[in-house]
Amino acid sequence: MDQPKLERLLRLMKLLTGNVEYSVDDIAERLDMSRRTIYRYIDSFREAGFVIKKSRGCIRLDKESPHFKDISQLVHFTEEEAVILRRAIESIDDTNLLKQNLKRKLYSVYDSRTLADTIVKGRNSSNVHSLIEAIENKQQVVLHNYQSSRSIRDRRVEPFAFTTNYVNVWCYDLEDNRCKIFKTARITTVEITFEPWQFEDKHKEGYIDIFRMIAQPEAVLIPIKLNLGRLAYNLILEEYPLSEKYITQIDDSHWRLECKVADLQGVARFAVGLLDDIDISECAELKEYITNYINKYLN
Repeated sequence: MDQPKLERLLRLMKLLTGNVEYSVDDIAERLDMSRRTIYRYIDSFREAGFVIKKSRGCIRLDKESPHFKDISQLVHFTEEEAVILRRAIESIDDTNLLKQNLKRKLYSVYDSRTLADTIVKGRNSSNVHSLIEAIENKQQVVLHNYQSSRSIRDRRVEPFAFTTNYVNVWCYDLEDNRCKIFKTARITTVEITFEPWQFEDKHKEGYIDIFRMIAQPEAVLIPIKLNLGRLAYNLILEEYPLSEKYITQIDDSHWRLECKVADLQGVARFAVGLLDDIDISECAELKEYITNYINKYLN
């Protein structure tokens, strides 16, 4: 069975075994599936030995079905298990591709509110829950006393997507009339205004490069080409694991990094300490940036 189909089956199983009863139309809307697909999946459950119950137009998977308890052990975490799972996943570097895949697969199966509880703690937890609610209901919010690098003030926005681990939230800023990213840790409180989104057609996530620099959706990305020695190659894989797919081997001791970045600051910060092991001659813009950077601090 292909992975997308398996994920849809697991999401359907979760809805059919939850505390809320849904009609086929409700399920089709929530899972973005056709009624025909829903009935086909339900037939698959029935053929596998599950008991399907119908009541007042709603469909449920009977928890007394044969094998259900065995299956439930695979798709349900106790509170203690969730804490252990969070700790295990959080021990992986934030940019590690494995960690992102684990998060993505969990998001596809589990309710985002439940999953957020195992990841976000303290004051951020209630703010993230409010943002999740606003995204689900397509509502505007006010980020009270948001602490940017230049000011602390309220921001009225339309939140529409989180980055990995709920660290940032993409929003359409009604004051600046463009999509921007906000760090959830810098939000004091979130107020749901119950005003509907007005600019959904403009909602678009920006780009986060391998050095964790962020570009706005309309930004022009900067192409870079670097030749790496063995030390630089090993360090970039350790510090920025997502760089791996942009690296090709030249010979036994040299590798080439070719990608696009949101800002030269990130790659320059990495390259400055390794100039004796990195060739930047093919990237004039980066070479100029690093030269100005070094001169500025030497003077």
